[in-house]
This record gives sequence, structure tokens and C-alpha cells, in this order.
Amino acid sequence: MNLSDSVVPPAPDWSLTCLGEPVCWPPGLRTAIDILLNCPTPMLLMWGREQVMLYNDAYAAFNGMPNLQAPGGNVPSVLPPAWSWSAAVIDHAWHGHSASYRAQPLTVWRDGAPTQLPCDLYYTPVRDADGTVAGILCTLTPAATVPASAPPHAPLRILVVEDNTDARYLACETLRALGHEVRAVASGEAALPALEQGPVDILFTDVSLPGMSGVELAGQALARHPALQLLFVSGYGDALTRHLPWPVSTLQKPYELAQLQHALTTIGRRLHDEAK
Repeated sequence: MNLSDSVVPPAPDWSLTCLGEPVCWPPGLRTAIDILLNCPTPMLLMWGREQVMLYNDAYAAFNGMPNLQAPGGNVPSVLPPAWSWSAAVIDHAWHGHSASYRAQPLTVWRDGAPTQLPCDLYYTPVRDADGTVAGILCTLTPAATVPASAPPHAPLRILVVEDNTDARYLACETLRALGHEVRAVASGEAALPALEQGPVDILFTDVSLPGMSGVELAGQALARHPALQLLFVSGYGDALTRHLPWPVSTLQKPYELAQLQHALTTIGRRLHDEAK
């Protein structure tokens, strides 16, 4: 083979990610990323207990979500399906065990809608120089033909309130892919006038916002729009929202797609029942 025939892809700009420059990486991370980026098979690396997410172009294409751009490099606000389908499997890998799992149904995106796809999954611990498991490398391959997707449900009108730009974009893209109508603002102060600009079914807000908190926003919003449904997102579980005087649904970051779908389905049924 002539070396001049080889294709060398451009190096990613790692300075834009939370990992910093490669010169500062531990050897295990450097080796795992070299394997990941040079592999034509979908691969996903979770690094550190913070679960920094890295992936190759093959994984981005396999997952099907339009906002995924390799190589990643940030902690996801929504766990990828290869990480969320079984906490016991991930814990097994964190304890240093390689394992494979056949024909596990994962939610991927096809034609703008979530679809269950059976996948073969291979988990490999990645170790630091001292032998500590510092990350998990996952390889995915489709195991069977894609089944027919479920029919879409009635769209909900959702206002997303999130100050983090990346989290706001991901939430909006996910909700739109699920078939809902979405608008977004970056603060509670901006949300109140946005609620007056058109009908909203669900206020989808982070609890910990700068300035007006999500809880303060919800109180003022309900005073003006009593039929508004509340869906909180929090890094602290439901500790801050458990004893509120109004019905709320809460998702803890990072949440799973199935949890989001369940919350939206529950709210949609509640709205349907109240409209009878």
C-alpha cells in the first residue's frame, strides 16, 4: 500500500471541550480516543465519573440525532441510550469487567422519530496508569432490522427555560424530534413575556436559574395561566420541588429519554382528561 493513498482526517479542536489539550491527557484517555476516532464502528467513550461523553462520526450517524457532532467532549444532559438502559451493566464495567450484551433494544432516531433498535453492545473498561478504571468504551452494532416506529402522539406546546446554551439546544432538538412545538428562552425573566406570546401547555424549566429561579417563575406563571403544566429539570432530584403547592413533574439531570417521554405522556393524558 502506498502511504500517499491513506486519508488523514483533520484533528479535532479539543480546546473547545472540557478535556483541554491532548498533551495534558493521561495515556489511557489518549489511547482510547485514538482507537475511537480511527474506528469505522460506532463507539462511545464515557470518561471520568462526571461522564464526559466522546464519540466518533459512526456513532453520531448511528444515533441519528441531528445535533450530535463528533467528537463530543461535554457531560450530556440526557444520557445516551447505551448508558441509560441498565445501571447494573455500567456499574459492572466501572468495577473493571469487560462484557458484551446481545440484541438489547435501544432508542435511536430514524426519520425524525424515536425508534427501538436491537443492538449488540460491548463494554471495555479504560484504566489509568495506576490501574483505576477511569472510563468505559462502548462499541455498538445493530443486531436486527429496525422495527416499525410507534405512531406519533398529539403535539404539546412547550416553553423551555434553560440558561445553559448547550442544554437548551439539546432539550429543544429532543422535544422537536418527539413531535412537539417548542419555544425557548434563557431566563425566568424572559419566560414570563414569552408565555403571553401564544398558548403554552408545558413550562419546561430548570429549577436553578440565575436571577428568578424556576420555582419563582412557576409561581408567577401559574398565577397568570392556571392551566399551565409544570415540568422541572433539576440536578438535585425533587428535593427542591417535593412540597410545592401545585402538581409538578421533575426530571433529574442527567435524565433518560424514556423518562422524558414518560413525563410528557403523563402530562398529555392529564391535559386530555381535563379537556373532557
